[in-house]
Amino acid sequence: MNVAGGPVWSLLRHRGRSAPRRLRSRFTQGSAGNSLLAPRAAKRGKGADGGVDIIAHKDELGFEPPIVKVQVKSTEGKSGDQEVTALYGKCNPDEKALFITLGEFTNQAENFARNKPNLRLIRGDELVGLVFLHYEKFDSRYKGLLPLKRVYIPDPEETEA
Repeated sequence: MNVAGGPVWSLLRHRGRSAPRRLRSRFTQGSAGNSLLAPRAAKRGKGADGGVDIIAHKDELGFEPPIVKVQVKSTEGKSGDQEVTALYGKCNPDEKALFITLGEFTNQAENFARNKPNLRLIRGDELVGLVFLHYEKFDSRYKGLLPLKRVYIPDPEETEA
């Protein structure tokens, strides 16, 4: 998949700015239920690959499980097992790890994650699918970041029957 020129990138581009960066900040904004990921989320580090980008949790103090450590990549390339294992290595056994990329994962990264019940990898095309699936449940401020309109078209196979 060519994210930079393909449908994933087209979907995520909005008003001339890079939507992945804006969405990343929205994933982490606010501590009073304003996050897309969890009721509480905090941005960590500087991004630009310092490891964990987001720590999401249910309560204000960050004690109530599940605690989810998230890394977000807004590149079109493949994320490898070194990046995935680095994120996973920063998680305690009772924490969860989520690695989101607009690109894809190498086979090695997917094989590493396969037997880890507390590690989830999300590719760009899967992220778009999740946005479509849950878009109607988004708060209006998030819909404003990524305005979409549902359009119905006839299914040619059904109309011929």
